[in-house]
Amino acid sequence: MLRTRGELLDRDVPVTELRSASSGSWQRVQRGVYVPRGAVDDLWPQADLRVRTVAALSRMRGGDAVVSHVSAAVLHGLSLSGIAGRPVEMTVVGDRRMSSRPGLKRHLDALTSDEIVCIEGIRCTSLERTVFDVARVGSLETGVSCADAAARAIAVSGRIFDADAQEAWRERLRARAAAASGQRGVARARWVIEFFDGRAELPGESLSRLQLFRLGFRDIDVQVPVDGPSGEKYAVDIGLGEVRTFWEFDGEGKYLEEAKRNGCTLEEVLLREKRREDWIRGVTQWRLCRGGFRDVATPEALAARLAAFGVPVPVARDHTIDPR
Repeated sequence: MLRTRGELLDRDVPVTELRSASSGSWQRVQRGVYVPRGAVDDLWPQADLRVRTVAALSRMRGGDAVVSHVSAAVLHGLSLSGIAGRPVEMTVVGDRRMSSRPGLKRHLDALTSDEIVCIEGIRCTSLERTVFDVARVGSLETGVSCADAAARAIAVSGRIFDADAQEAWRERLRARAAAASGQRGVARARWVIEFFDGRAELPGESLSRLQLFRLGFRDIDVQVPVDGPSGEKYAVDIGLGEVRTFWEFDGEGKYLEEAKRNGCTLEEVLLREKRREDWIRGVTQWRLCRGGFRDVATPEALAARLAAFGVPVPVARDHTIDPR
């Protein structure tokens, strides 16, 4: 669906229409590249960034630009939080004439041959290099969700979690951080490397865990198993042992998106969740709290949500994260 300015002019699309940011049949996604107006309006942030990355690459002429950072994470299929509207990112290893511009951010850095891979014909940084770069220069929210998603790809098959595989992956990233000692953001990357957990299934769970840590919780377990009434295993997103409380990140998708309801009506999904929640509370005698992205947007929002369920927040503890 991408069309260059030249292609559209050849089709007699008026120049005035291409110059308009808010009207006309075409909207710009990168300099000189357009899509039909409205075509990307309803895309999830990952899909939107992927479109804009391909658009930026279509205008490249020569040079050694490699898709990197969050843009590379999207190409690797990782689900991240906090990337809406983020510019396309590339690392330039050869043609230093390429400059940053609105919608495109340039990083100048060295890349070895084993740090460059090809995904669907697009050169991008390897998974290991991508996770390290995002952890080093991105926000903690984006860095943790990226590292969690990568660890999940490495250490989880179906519902089986391989702790040894995760620790081997963590060691590789530790070694990379040690080799980059003194560089910008390495202390932040080290913190993310120690914190990530591939058992987190969604960016909302990653963000929940980070905000709980910021609130002072330290006894944080992930995907806590609870025996169900008919021998099945329930997995609760997060367990807070010190306050005997479960936290479940409740994305709207499992209620509103038909594909995620697996043929069930909304009423059937709600009833199933209610019965599951009642069972878990009954057999564990723990609280079970739920919340969505709005509730984990900040530590303060999460503290307010927990307070609504009567959950105390740790007080005599340093709640700050200072990865310097």
